[in-house]
Amino acid sequence: MMAAGADLSGRTAVVTGGTRGVGAGIADAFVRAGARTVVCARHPPPHPLPGREFVPVDVRDATAVQDLFTGLDRVDVLVNNAGGTPYRLLDDADAEGHARVVELNLTAPLTVSLAARPRLAAVHGSIIMIGSVSGARPSPGSAAYGAAKAGLESLARSMAVEWAPAIRVNTLVLGMVRTERSAQHYGDETGIAAVGATVPLGRLAEPREIGAAAVFLASDAASYITGASLLVHGGGERPAFLDAATVNNSRQGA
Repeated sequence: MMAAGADLSGRTAVVTGGTRGVGAGIADAFVRAGARTVVCARHPPPHPLPGREFVPVDVRDATAVQDLFTGLDRVDVLVNNAGGTPYRLLDDADAEGHARVVELNLTAPLTVSLAARPRLAAVHGSIIMIGSVSGARPSPGSAAYGAAKAGLESLARSMAVEWAPAIRVNTLVLGMVRTERSAQHYGDETGIAAVGATVPLGRLAEPREIGAAAVFLASDAASYITGASLLVHGGGERPAFLDAATVNNSRQGA
């Protein structure tokens, strides 16, 4: 489940938030591709992560982030994966509370990218932002998160132009992914299956599939891809009007 022939031996990849969920799947894909893989998060992983080096870092702390990259002699790939949000309607928090979500999901990736830039530019490396379909559609209950992810795609496109040709910058735009926390959002296996059925491919993505896409964007196979957004969402969401319409299916398609 990685780019055909992808061999990242001799390269170093840094994955923020790489200790669990999507981040762990991405880190595992880089390990399997032969890269030295460094993962960082605020807290140590719940169990040992074979082949990975863990560094405790809060990506919102610019000094700690700078220390991380100062301590590395080479960085070929940066995956800005750290992020997330609690479910919270706009009226349930003040502006400061929502700003913290924007800080984690938009400002922090900028902080990390700026710190990594000298190392990446030295080897013509690449940055991969982890975006979300929430950035392109209404996101009730996670409005600040959706706004931050929309901004992250815009940041990546501008960064790709400003830092070319030394650094490639792309975004993986994710749909729903099955992780160890899926039950908190979708309930038991029946609920997860029901949610997966709303996706054209009929299921949630697996973290290893996100990892495969990240390895592709980091590999030589994507050497002419920059400023791009790659949708990894199983076809997105089935349009609601198709289920609401009463006409024969053969006549639908507007």
